[in-house]
Amino acid sequence: MRDHIIDATKRPLGRIASEIAVILQGKKSPKYNPRLIGEDRVLVKNVGLLLVTGRKFKEKKYLRHTGYVGHLKMKTFEQVFLRDPRKVLREAVRRMLPKNFLNQKRLKNLIFVE
Repeated sequence: MRDHIIDATKRPLGRIASEIAVILQGKKSPKYNPRLIGEDRVLVKNVGLLLVTGRKFKEKKYLRHTGYVGHLKMKTFEQVFLRDPRKVLREAVRRMLPKNFLNQKRLKNLIFVE
């Protein structure tokens, strides 16, 4: 098991998320197998100092549905980021991973260090 340490200071959100997604899938390991979780872990530092380009900070929206009719909840990137920047990065990585039963297991190897 290898630990990859990534410093998020002044780096764009999408670039970091895609790099983390590749590592969590195990594609940087010589023992890569698509049906396995992957042995590598990612340690991310300074998540609060991420960069977001353009007007995404004010205009990007996160939607979720409660399951009841008409209960679509919406938050802006700014609201989510100021509350907990780790959620923003975790959600970006989750959406870049393949949508299968390994998704949550791979996300457990994403660790935030302060």
